[in-house]
Amino acid sequence: MQTGTIVSLLAYFVLMLGIGVFAWKRSTDTSEAYLLAGRNLPPSVAALSAGASDMSGWLLLGLPGALFAAGLVEAWIGIGLFLGALVNWIVVAPRLRAQTQALGNALTIPEFLANRFPDKATALRVTSAIIIVIFFAVYTAAGLVGGGKLFETSFAGMLPGGGMSDYMAGIWITALVVLAYTMIGGFLAVSLTDFVQGLIMVTALVVMPLVVMFGPGGSSGGSLTDVPVEGFLNITNGLTLIGFISLMAWGLGYFGQPHIIVRFMAVRSVEEVKTARTIGMTWMGVALLGSIGIGLAGRAFVERNGIAVEDPETIFIILANLLFHPLVTGFLLAALLAAIMSTISSQLLVASSSLTEDFYKLFLRKDASERESVNVGRISVALVALVAILIASDPESNVLDIVANAWAGFGAAFGPLIILSLTWKKMTGAGAVAGLVTGAAVVIGWIAFEVGVIYEIVPGFIAAWLAIWLVSLATRPSTEGASA
Repeated sequence: MQTGTIVSLLAYFVLMLGIGVFAWKRSTDTSEAYLLAGRNLPPSVAALSAGASDMSGWLLLGLPGALFAAGLVEAWIGIGLFLGALVNWIVVAPRLRAQTQALGNALTIPEFLANRFPDKATALRVTSAIIIVIFFAVYTAAGLVGGGKLFETSFAGMLPGGGMSDYMAGIWITALVVLAYTMIGGFLAVSLTDFVQGLIMVTALVVMPLVVMFGPGGSSGGSLTDVPVEGFLNITNGLTLIGFISLMAWGLGYFGQPHIIVRFMAVRSVEEVKTARTIGMTWMGVALLGSIGIGLAGRAFVERNGIAVEDPETIFIILANLLFHPLVTGFLLAALLAAIMSTISSQLLVASSSLTEDFYKLFLRKDASERESVNVGRISVALVALVAILIASDPESNVLDIVANAWAGFGAAFGPLIILSLTWKKMTGAGAVAGLVTGAAVVIGWIAFEVGVIYEIVPGFIAAWLAIWLVSLATRPSTEGASA
């Protein structure tokens, strides 16, 4: 690894830690400040924070890898995600921003659900918090796997032993930097770093495919039509109805991702949600197109130049090392780290907020001071990170597979619950608990028994929606709470 690349990465790390210190001085005195930045995020910060925490290393590893391996047909994942995100901004964002503040100034999703359905408050807080911590430990592990792959591919041989040592070093370095600024600065640090990381990510996603196709380094292999695989550029190649539904169903996951929808709760005002939506969807559209371009152009480049790629999910890293000046390579690798870290930090903070607000303060210390709550939140961040490191320790892990499982779990458990709690007056607390448990159970069972056939979020989402609807109709309608 050349000195210029290392310098760029070190500068990135220093910037992230600097933002953490800045946020520490601005917003860690109270739980609301530490967990939601005082509900005072500008639209631009909220929008890019939601986008960066959503896309993660999947955007620069998983999706390009899927396009690289299977061709344009995998773009349906991106299309489904874009549509799901748009509906999420329209339906969920303004309602959640208004109702979480109106219903007891809820700081977490479990707390909002408890305030919305007071007759089942404890059951909802505990159940949803357990689901959040379990699935976020898995989801965070996916990000750490990305960090491990980055270090293993780009920094190979720098440590004695190589191989597994390089991989685990990447995991630990990624985790420790994220832990530092998240524990120090809380939600404001996470959101501000997400904003910067989002800018870095989208720049890299625009620059790389253009250089691969048209730059001096890519002139010998930039044509997208020169891939000797039949149907590579056919968006319907080999696509069945079940396959199409599974790919598009990724969009259903948005409604139930706590680390994304918590950004809606922190926007400065309901009126500014629309501005945030415009910024966020523009960023997402450009980012997805760039990610798809990297996968397609990268495959054309390596085919024509006879380059061996053992792991398709490392194509971004390979191209960064081959085609750019070391300083630029460092910037591009920083973009990958930005994608990874932005999601990990958001997930760790949401998981820790659930442990603090929905376990510690609910059962152990109901009268905990603000300072004590913030410190417990910091300890919880570290605990969840350690579990994620253990899960990520297998170097054979696949980023896209891990993300798919966690995404489905959250989408099925919380998606129907969030939508209906915000829009349906007749929903009851019993229905909420039924939907939460059913959605999570179906996804876990689908994965454990390797049912396959269709992406597990589809049966999980449908089952949860039906459970909420049927149980709510069978029980006495709640007269508490609010609806849109």
